[in-house]
Amino acid sequence: MNQELPGTLLLDPKVIQDPYPFYRQLQSHAPVWRVPGTEVFVVSSYALLTEAAGRVEDFSSNMLCLLYRDERGLPSRLPFDDSSIQALATADPPVHTVHKRTVFPEFVARRMALLEPEIVELATRCVERALDNRTVDFMAEIGNLIPITIISRLIGFRNSDLDRLLRAAFDSTSLVGSTLSRQQLLELVTRSNDIGAWIAEQLAVAVSEPSEDILSSIGSGVKTGALSARDGIVILQTLLAAGGESTTSLLGNAVRLLADDQDLQRRLRRQPELIPAFVEEALRLESPFRSMLRSVPKDTTLGGVDIPAGATVMMFWGAGNRDPAEFENPDEIVLDRPRRHLTFGRGIHFCVGAPLARLEARIVLTTLLERTSVVVLDPDQPPEWVESLQVRRHQRLSMQLAPR
Repeated sequence: MNQELPGTLLLDPKVIQDPYPFYRQLQSHAPVWRVPGTEVFVVSSYALLTEAAGRVEDFSSNMLCLLYRDERGLPSRLPFDDSSIQALATADPPVHTVHKRTVFPEFVARRMALLEPEIVELATRCVERALDNRTVDFMAEIGNLIPITIISRLIGFRNSDLDRLLRAAFDSTSLVGSTLSRQQLLELVTRSNDIGAWIAEQLAVAVSEPSEDILSSIGSGVKTGALSARDGIVILQTLLAAGGESTTSLLGNAVRLLADDQDLQRRLRRQPELIPAFVEEALRLESPFRSMLRSVPKDTTLGGVDIPAGATVMMFWGAGNRDPAEFENPDEIVLDRPRRHLTFGRGIHFCVGAPLARLEARIVLTTLLERTSVVVLDPDQPPEWVESLQVRRHQRLSMQLAPR
């Protein structure tokens, strides 16, 4: 397979825009594929992704490098220095356990549930404003705005500049998108330090003026010594990026699927109780986080393939979610399909924000369908995807909306 399939396909812009035929090739011939000329391995089958996620000792969540597109068009690694912080999503046990317990006490789950009226109010306002214009960029007017507003409130940031937070969230996921040049990546690393300084100020206030929010939980952890201040800053940047990015991508992807299927739109308007099932299929078909990195601390094997110590493994959740060995008719929307997709990960790193993402998506889609008779793509402005190996998000999604 390595000789048949060039490594440049991984970062080919056309493949990134429509990756699913490529995923199927990998699953059929090399479900664990070493990208030729690199130390990067791609895992694409549902079964092997699930296995690797459970083998924490062999496939570490520690992020030891960033990937960029080199002059050959291949993924190359930019290693972190020895001062890099492994926190929450990039931490292994026992550190991960301490971080998760510190960041997500019981009241945070209660706070997520209590956000529902705020999400309904915000979704209603955004959809009604979009209907006034009839033709809108869904991402700018709804898809980007609602998640960043809600995650900022959940974290507990004071006096948030939402535009700045959204740029910071997107910068964070661009860092791990693997498609930038080395120079572009270095410039982005420098720029991302700015939001870290602002978060440090927010954390300092939370230490002295605690409240019932994630920011104060982390501040308490810093105060007791469970976390370092730098740990806290990195965790907050991660939560901002993941909380904003995952739901933003989900909303755009779900609405795109609806716009492409008028029969489905009509059915969901008649049967809104099916919207949660549709959300699960949107999560599976267009996974907001299509891949995540793992590091390999010692020589190991997966699916009969030898993987040396020091290698970087890309866990292609988006491929596993369309694996025909696991899902019947994997490219179709099946509303009564059992929920077992990999979109929020597996094992100890299952996304703690999954309930909030599902809640936001259900509310936004319900609000949109209740207030419209038709949702279609704007024929004059085709959708644009962000170029990234990690996220599956629309850069622009121009739509025409007709009120009910």
